Amino acid sequence: MTLPFPLAEPDGPAEIEAGRKLFAGQTEFVKGVVAIDGLPDDDRAEVCFAGRSNVGKSSLINALTGHKGLARAANTPGRTQEINFFSLADRYLVDLPGYGYANAPLPVVEKWQRLLKAYLAGRVNLRRAFVLIDARHGVKPVDEEIMSLLNSSAVTFQVVLTKADKNKASQTEQVLTQVRKALGKHPAAFPELVLTSANKGTGIDTLRAIIAGLS
Repeated sequence: MTLPFPLAEPDGPAEIEAGRKLFAGQTEFVKGVVAIDGLPDDDRAEVCFAGRSNVGKSSLINALTGHKGLARAANTPGRTQEINFFSLADRYLVDLPGYGYANAPLPVVEKWQRLLKAYLAGRVNLRRAFVLIDARHGVKPVDEEIMSLLNSSAVTFQVVLTKADKNKASQTEQVLTQVRKALGKHPAAFPELVLTSANKGTGIDTLRAIIAGLS
């Protein structure tokens, strides 16, 4: 029996090489956006990365691009309050503001939510959102919120599990079961998962290949 939401695997060496070539190019910071009127022109394909506090989003983006300091990892959750755009060849990589910060002031949280909703609903060039889930903890209520927002915005999203190296194999299988069950409620969920570790390099080639195929 085929499991729902199996782990993604590249179709072959050609896909891996396409991903390697794409990310071998120069990645440059374009701008940080705090209001919807500051978004760059939607003249190229883009993918975005969303994740809750301390999920390892900056570390994953840095591992993908091979630039350790590209996406700054803030020690204090909630410090990144901008939509950050990076150029990579003919497309954008977009680092979305984190979500689920219990200690942030309510007006700040509401502002982030409005910006995220406006971005997700309005970017016709957005090919896919990658929702990062901590492989140690699985889907949390705050993750359900962002996935529901992606559903309502009709944006296809793919779950990327981070920090896989922190788990024993049995723990990972338990989390995968929980994630698969949670995703069954979300029609916008892409039907494959990506298991990654920024520290060990697990899944990085696979994720690069997926992004290279989204033109």
